[in-house]
Amino acid sequence: MAAISELLRTESDNTVSFGDHTRTDKQKLDNFSHEGSIYKVRTFREITKLECNDMFVYESVPGTTVHHFARRPDGVSFTAEGDADAQVTLGLKENTTYRIFVDDAEVGAMSTGISGKLSLSLSLADGEKRVNITE
Repeated sequence: MAAISELLRTESDNTVSFGDHTRTDKQKLDNFSHEGSIYKVRTFREITKLECNDMFVYESVPGTTVHHFARRPDGVSFTAEGDADAQVTLGLKENTTYRIFVDDAEVGAMSTGISGKLSLSLSLADGEKRVNITE
């Protein structure tokens, strides 16, 4: 897959794709409308961050390119790519236990605290990873 030249776009399956981990300069896009919500993305080689209606949704360090990001009532799914292993933090429901799948293999369960944040590491140096996180 490739970087998202628009920085943020709606896909034909009604998911969003965002980020550009290849950029050396900071890029941002505000006021992107998708399904009645307003999204904002900031991205470059060192970090990618997505917000929806001014609420935290996704952050990766270093930056990533994310394809087919879908938010569901019970979790999220997406495919991430990057040049190096990445620490990904997601904004989910608070005090909830989630099952985490990477490339269809269950890698464990994690719980969010009162912040609703869940963090995981992705080994992207060897290629893109499909992630599915569900209650």
